[in-house]
Amino acid sequence: MDVLLAHEALADPTRLGIAQALLLGDLSPGEIAERWSLATPLVAHHVKILVTAGLAARTPGEHDRRRSYVSLRHDDPGVAAMVAIGAPGAPRPDRIAFVCTRNSARSKLAAAMWRRVGELPAVDAGTSPAPAPHPRTLVAAAARDLAVDPAMHDVRETLAAGDLVITVCDHVHETWTPERARWHWSIPDPVLDPTPRMFDRTCDMLAARIDDLRTALISDGSHRR
Repeated sequence: MDVLLAHEALADPTRLGIAQALLLGDLSPGEIAERWSLATPLVAHHVKILVTAGLAARTPGEHDRRRSYVSLRHDDPGVAAMVAIGAPGAPRPDRIAFVCTRNSARSKLAAAMWRRVGELPAVDAGTSPAPAPHPRTLVAAAARDLAVDPAMHDVRETLAAGDLVITVCDHVHETWTPERARWHWSIPDPVLDPTPRMFDRTCDMLAARIDDLRTALISDGSHRR
């Protein structure tokens, strides 16, 4: 992060609002345009400034590659600390529900990480669950002393009214339309390249976001780190 460019970028109220929204979930340029009533060229302008300052990153989505996502640089703790100043606290749900397609890797790991550090209960689920967790998921979890739930959960039988739903799969985010609000984390599917390196990368990405989520949910109206 370039501190000077970051301060200049966040001096604009619209960019500050976009960056603070990215604390909780990734957004496509189209979602940014809709939420802030911005024309496409203006969205591109704001995103470019946030990326150049080292506050955000833009990556292609995995569903059909036609959509990209803008995410906060969760890998740099200084970014979240700067962006979170004055940000509103997130509503406190009854439970966190992490959802992906097969419920075999990302949602399992995210829920296990949250249960280790969060005060709220967590569950994982899939829109089309696999028969069992992916073997590499279990290996990665054991290496980090994470307790993965071995049971497979279908979203239609798992979600409850008080859940905060976090999709960790672009395919689910773009094709699943439940009548409930949700946040989205655009996390690459490690099962597509089931190597230790890919699962390690997935775990690192999830861990950084889990930390920022915990900060948001324990906030009393302003984020603190």
